[in-house]
Amino acid sequence: MPAPVSAGPEALAERVNGWFREHARELPWRESGCSPWGILVSEFMLQQTPVARVLPQWRAWLERWPRPADLAAVPPGEAVRAWNRLGYPRRALWLHACAVAITEMHGGEVPRDVDTLLALPGVGPYTARAVAAFAYGVRVPVVDTNVRRVIARAVNGHAEPGPPSTARDLAAMEALLPEHPLDARVFNAAAMELGAVACTARAPRCVDCPIADACAWRAAGYPAYDGPRRPVQKKYEGSDRHVRGLILRELRAAHAPVTDAGLEPLWDDRRQLARALDGLIADGLAVREGDGYALP
Repeated sequence: MPAPVSAGPEALAERVNGWFREHARELPWRESGCSPWGILVSEFMLQQTPVARVLPQWRAWLERWPRPADLAAVPPGEAVRAWNRLGYPRRALWLHACAVAITEMHGGEVPRDVDTLLALPGVGPYTARAVAAFAYGVRVPVVDTNVRRVIARAVNGHAEPGPPSTARDLAAMEALLPEHPLDARVFNAAAMELGAVACTARAPRCVDCPIADACAWRAAGYPAYDGPRRPVQKKYEGSDRHVRGLILRELRAAHAPVTDAGLEPLWDDRRQLARALDGLIADGLAVREGDGYALP
């Protein structure tokens, strides 16, 4: 274990950044030649989706649509089809709409300003800050689930971060962020990486952590979390989301509109099937075409 250090923000950031430079996973969107568009695509894809599933899809996407204008030039249904089984397919529609907005309003260049990024379709506070920080080196705090967990444990001494609060979480990360933009950019990525590969939710590997000797949770003896929790998510199997996925899979594979009769074998509960289909149409993920349904 490293010699004990101060738990102050500068010491924590320096240790975490040093660890990251030596142990970071080699991911294509972290490479110096990756475009802002490539980084934006990665951030859309990585939302609630593991890196291993994103990697082949990201490469295929950038090979097919290396610029926002390339994606904007095709129907949104092509984006949904290419999204395949990444999950949460509305992200594909938002990314397509984002590409259209970038092409039409920003000359095909991904904006660097957080507020301008926030005005793009489907871009929320996390994605806007991530693109500004990682694509352009803007000094802004970037907070995801992994970062929240690292701060909760190392700084606050809690096993879990509890329900998210954008204002509180950004302030906590801002307090740790180095002043120099380059160091801040590295620390944003490094804190995420630390939470993803070492300070994991279920089996933290403190032996691999560069700030284990400065961790408040470890020093307190790893107390169990007893604070408020996020609502438990419903099971996926048998849910409306599950049925929506079955319908989308059928529409992706079809080369002509799929009729009601073609959809019926997908699910026994007709009312749930109809509800899922109506939801896809309302979300713009499916359209009525003739006597059937297709991707938009």
